[in-house]
Amino acid sequence: MTSSTRVPATEVTGVYGALVTAMTRRMFGAVPESIGVMWHHPPVFKALMGLGRKSDSWDRLDRDLASFASMAAASTIGCSFCLDLHHFLTHDRGLDEARAREVPRWRESDVFTPLERRVMEYAEAMSQTPPAVTDELSAALLAELGAPALVELTARIGAMNLSARTNVALGIRSAEFSASCGLPPLATPSREDSASA
Repeated sequence: MTSSTRVPATEVTGVYGALVTAMTRRMFGAVPESIGVMWHHPPVFKALMGLGRKSDSWDRLDRDLASFASMAAASTIGCSFCLDLHHFLTHDRGLDEARAREVPRWRESDVFTPLERRVMEYAEAMSQTPPAVTDELSAALLAELGAPALVELTARIGAMNLSARTNVALGIRSAEFSASCGLPPLATPSREDSASA
């Protein structure tokens, strides 16, 4: 089997490994190669998964906004694994699949509200190097969301940057979770939209 990642996957072993593979198979129908890549260093894997589980329990930000922000950050960074996973999770969690599908081309799509657009603009600005968040954008989101939701939004985008940049650097790509549950493919931005982002 040829690896598509920069670090070849290793066998996922041990009691915790058996639990991880069983849960992953139940949720996705298969164990993605990314788990084998990260299994080279189980404490790193556990820490990243722990952050993901903890962030799922945060509740000051609307769930669709949280999903759109994570996907916009992943799209900015270019993490196909993260985009695919979060697209799948919109289906799994009963969120707005049709609008989530449009996130990669949110600037040209007409399905998003002004608040949703500001949230995705913030996600993109935070995901640039260096970050390009403006005082005006932060003030607008603070007024609309309140401080607790803005702190959560910022932390979610920061966590997505950690995951997405890790995956891109290791060559971890889409595992086709969305296709496995029959979701249509994610929209792709037009050339004009890509150039303006």
